[in-house]
Amino acid sequence: MISVHMTPVPRSTVVAYRDDGVLSRAMGALVAGQLPPLPPVLVGMFVTGVMLMVGVAGTDGLAVFAPAVALLLAGPGSSHPHDGRLDWLVPPILRLTEYGFVASVGFAHEVPPGLIFLLLGAMAFHHYDIVYRVRQRVYPPPWLATFGFGWDGRMLLIALGGLAGQVTLMFALLALYLWCLFSWESVTCWLAAPRFGVDAADLEAHD
Repeated sequence: MISVHMTPVPRSTVVAYRDDGVLSRAMGALVAGQLPPLPPVLVGMFVTGVMLMVGVAGTDGLAVFAPAVALLLAGPGSSHPHDGRLDWLVPPILRLTEYGFVASVGFAHEVPPGLIFLLLGAMAFHHYDIVYRVRQRVYPPPWLATFGFGWDGRMLLIALGGLAGQVTLMFALLALYLWCLFSWESVTCWLAAPRFGVDAADLEAHD
């Protein structure tokens, strides 16, 4: 019988949607929640967008890391409770920037479109799964964000593939790994305790 430890949902569901990796969470710990999350995310998105438009995604040198490093401006805000009126915008901005970066690097380096969409699909599946889990009060375990690399780790790995001149290989390995990890963890979690989350959500709805 499968046994899965159910992790409580954080007080702010907005934080749950961020999908921060090890690096982003470590940066957030340094500022102890004192940095508002939205301004640095907006700056990171703007800088990343400008760099992608000038063609950084197609380079094979260190410049390909620039967008990923720029978006790391969002990292320190990971420990904030995200209780501001517009802080709900942070997760969709992170998703848009991450997906845009992955697609830009992939098409710039002539990665097969099917492989690009396979990798984007793995990330989209994971993020949709998080949304549904939060609704059902069945939050994924902390180790999943670590082993799934988070938005920050995935961007840096794609940039590393560009630096090494092995973008297609990196896309293939990352897509295979993420699909195996996210689908396995999701299926085993829901099979182990599907009624727990549903019943908990129903109870809270009637309280």
